[in-house]
Amino acid sequence: MGLGKWIAGYLGWVVLGPLGGILAFLIGSFIESASGTTTGGSRQSSFEQQQEEGDQQQGDRNSFLLSMLVMAAYIIKADGRVMHSEMELVRNFLRQNFGAEAAQQGNDIMLKLFDEEKRQGRIAFRRTIRQSCQEAARYMDYSGRLQLLNFLVMIAQADGGVDDAELTALKELALWMQMQESEVDSMLHMKGDSLDDAYRVLGVSPQATDEELKRAYRRLALEHHPDRVAKLGDDVRRAAEKKFQEINAAKERIWKARGL
Repeated sequence: MGLGKWIAGYLGWVVLGPLGGILAFLIGSFIESASGTTTGGSRQSSFEQQQEEGDQQQGDRNSFLLSMLVMAAYIIKADGRVMHSEMELVRNFLRQNFGAEAAQQGNDIMLKLFDEEKRQGRIAFRRTIRQSCQEAARYMDYSGRLQLLNFLVMIAQADGGVDDAELTALKELALWMQMQESEVDSMLHMKGDSLDDAYRVLGVSPQATDEELKRAYRRLALEHHPDRVAKLGDDVRRAAEKKFQEINAAKERIWKARGL
């Protein structure tokens, strides 16, 4: 991943707002890709065909990654501190999937976003983040937003726990992306191994009927199925697969306890 995408994305974010950042990010991606092509007729035709086939998928992925960086900056600063463990989780994600240069560029963008928060003030910056979430809700399907929220929960948990400020920020982001607050609670209990954790993952109370449980599980299985986020890249799909396994493990604990 080259410098052009990240710089274009950040400049668009500051100058044009959240949607402008995403659009500029895609423009940077296109310019960078195009710069490696020749002007020969057959080569150009091949390039155009590849662009037509791949632009939408790459655009979805770029939008997802930029949205993750923007919202991660909001989560990391929710408690007023920038924790190394949270920043490192984001850097490792970029490093493992895009290389060291992308990790550094992503880190630089987040530092600039922290500076932007100082410049705007927390209240104004909060409005900017809300607008970015609304744009994500408009252009990203529900399964993609679920996986984005899952990454944000992982970032909040990176320092060993989620405090009240981080929990409030996560629920704000969920609501601004037109999701239920209960999605945050479900994700926070994914790694738990108790029966209570399992009910929270499925988003139902222990008093729910068997039929209500089955409906809740079917909904989660459909929304969180890894195939639904495959277009966002192998790394995102792998994270979705792990989450899907955790949902199934929670379901099995409840089914076993009820003898289903």
